[in-house]
Amino acid sequence: MSNKKSIMSEKLKEEIAKELGVYETVKKDNGWGNVSSKTCGNIVSKAIEIANRNVE
Repeated sequence: MSNKKSIMSEKLKEEIAKELGVYETVKKDNGWGNVSSKTCGNIVSKAIEIANRNVE
């Protein structure tokens, strides 16, 4: 088990995954392993967009 702290909370990742329509894959497969790199990149982009909105 890693002590590394995640920059993005699991809750935020799940909310964005729901918005992008991939949450069922994450839930069904018990993790992010079967989510494509492109989709993970889209999740990160969306999180950055949300963070920028909160800063302004």
